[in-house]
Amino acid sequence: MFNSKNKSDMALDKPTNGNGTTLIGSGTTLKGDISSNSDLRIDGTVIGNIHSTAKVVIGANGVVEGDISGNQADIIGKVTGNIKAKDLLQLRGDSVVTGNLYAEKLQVEPSATFNGQCHMGAAGSRVSEKHDVEEEEAVLQ
Repeated sequence: MFNSKNKSDMALDKPTNGNGTTLIGSGTTLKGDISSNSDLRIDGTVIGNIHSTAKVVIGANGVVEGDISGNQADIIGKVTGNIKAKDLLQLRGDSVVTGNLYAEKLQVEPSATFNGQCHMGAAGSRVSEKHDVEEEEAVLQ
């Protein structure tokens, strides 16, 4: 009677614990790097690098111009840049990737397109770590 908010509105006011999925929606363009400890889903456009300690999903309408790193990556959209997945990397649907892939495990559907080099298993992890060190050294110089 005295409160104008209904229960569903009040639930939106409560802070989350950070374990949800971060969404960059369709029609949104973000310029800059993203760093997250939770899952990410990109359905819009990101011009910059993406780093997550969890899973990164690039939706069917998602476009990324930059490098992606995460525990897992599920690509359905378009990526121009290197992708590093500590565990499973999936190229699904009509995905288009132009860049190098570094993953422990790789799954590519027949309709996916990939142009670049692929480094898998322990060798992919070592190359990925070496690549990170080289990038850090280049930034420091």
